[in-house]
Amino acid sequence: MTFEIDARPVSSLSNPAVKRLAGLHLKKNREATGLFLVEGLRAVIEGVELGFTLEEVVFVDRLRDLPPGRRLAKLIAGTGARALEVTPEVLVKIARRDNPQTVIGAFRRREFTLADVRPEPGALWVVLEGIKDPGNLGTVLRTLDAVKGAGAILVGDTCDPWSVEAVRATMGSLFVNRIVRAPMAAFLDWRRGWTGTVVGTALTAAVDYRLVDYRPPLLLMMGNEQSGLPPQMVGACDRTVKIPMLGRADSLNLAVSTGIMLYEVVRCRQPLAES
Repeated sequence: MTFEIDARPVSSLSNPAVKRLAGLHLKKNREATGLFLVEGLRAVIEGVELGFTLEEVVFVDRLRDLPPGRRLAKLIAGTGARALEVTPEVLVKIARRDNPQTVIGAFRRREFTLADVRPEPGALWVVLEGIKDPGNLGTVLRTLDAVKGAGAILVGDTCDPWSVEAVRATMGSLFVNRIVRAPMAAFLDWRRGWTGTVVGTALTAAVDYRLVDYRPPLLLMMGNEQSGLPPQMVGACDRTVKIPMLGRADSLNLAVSTGIMLYEVVRCRQPLAES
């Protein structure tokens, strides 16, 4: 199988496919279509290999003639995915940034709900309330992948995990994380049936994060970048902890603090002698 392309790369910025893909930078179009953009040949191949449905892919530089391109073509053979060669100028239009990677794919997202979050043995979920920065979200998902977490629950008014900025920051880890979005009231109602442990970081906490038991299955709750966990979420925790500030800084970046917490969970479960 080879990519089905025109004799010449598409150069028109008004091409329907180009406009359709560029439109996925807008949340309303992602919500309407259920699609999101992934940039980079490696990430696109990884998404297909991990079972995500690739609807459309655009590329430059005669990708079909290169070994990675032939690999991608083989992966999507018979899937119905559309492939289109475009000029560099058109790729810039779709990526909405200078010097984009040479391949951009449009994937169908996977939807999960709170019903999919179960207290299975060893399960580790991160709960992010009101997270606003897509770069932070993407970095958290990448770190969660690194520690073999089960997924993330996004509570309340959060940034879109399927935005180009968030997806780019995951470096492909979006494909292995289950993502759940839920209003706070629905989450708090569901949490009452959670039989595992719930630990959260809180500005009011008095206990050092290194002194608690992170017994799985675990929900690790983190608040938003400005104000931390709201009182309702703090009240839903079994334990609240703090990360000590030893210098002049009185807080840490959300992605950094979540990374510290996740690796503390790993340390507790896997002593150094066994790593």
